Order: sequence, then C-alpha cells, then structure tokens
Amino acid sequence: MRLLRSTDLALRVLMRLAVTGDPNPTTRDVATAMDVPYTHAAKVVAELQHMGLLTARRGRGGGLGLTEEGRTASVGALVRAFEGEGDVVDCEGTVGSAPCPLSSACRLRGALRRAQEAFYATLDPVTVADIVADPTGPLLLGISPRP
Repeated sequence: MRLLRSTDLALRVLMRLAVTGDPNPTTRDVATAMDVPYTHAAKVVAELQHMGLLTARRGRGGGLGLTEEGRTASVGALVRAFEGEGDVVDCEGTVGSAPCPLSSACRLRGALRRAQEAFYATLDPVTVADIVADPTGPLLLGISPRP
C-alpha cells in the first residue's frame, strides 16, 4: 500500500511540530524544512487545523502549534482521514472504463480489504507522540534547520 503525498506530509508536519525547537514555525518554515511546495504544505496544514490537530495563527507572533489532540492523535485515524474511505482496487470501474468482469465472484477484493484493515488496525494504537519518542525526536531536531 502506498500513501498519498498529502498523508505523508501530514504525518511529517505533525512530527515536526511535536519535536520542534522553533516555537511557532510558519507554514512556509515547515514547507522549506521539508523541501515541499508551500501550496501543498498550506493545504495539509489547513486540513490538520480543521481536524483540530494543530493551531495556525497569522501575523506577528503567529505560526503553527500542535494541540494536545494532535499529540495524542491516532496515526491510523489520521491516515484514514487523509487516504479516504475506499478499496485498494477499483472493481466498479471509473468513468470511461468498464467494471471488472470478475466482480461478482472475485475473492481478491475481500482479501485486499482485510489487508487494508489490518494495516489500519496496526496503526490505530500508535500516536504522534509515540512516533517522535526517542530516538526519533532528537534525530528530527538534529536534521531540522535552525531558525
């Protein structure tokens, strides 16, 4: 299973905010530190803010901050939210393509669905705080550019 870039970026933004030595970095600071386009980072930050996982304040003294909910957020729930509900494969067909001729008797779709749920179930008990615990947190600080 491959995560969307937005999911990967959301996880990295939360991890960065969880260990940052820079109080209240801006979205631009985070985008620069992660070497991603500002527009992509801004979309992800807006979604994380909407989810209540971080705060974003504009102007002097503004910046991004991780909420307590963001620190204790389930990685599985976060990945589900960004990846969306849906199957690993598109058996119904998309616009312009026919549905799979095996769909009425296919066992692959069910197996893939179970594997996907096992993937999420493994991530559900893991929190953002867990993924930045030693040795990851200090390493993240060491590779983050200094303000």
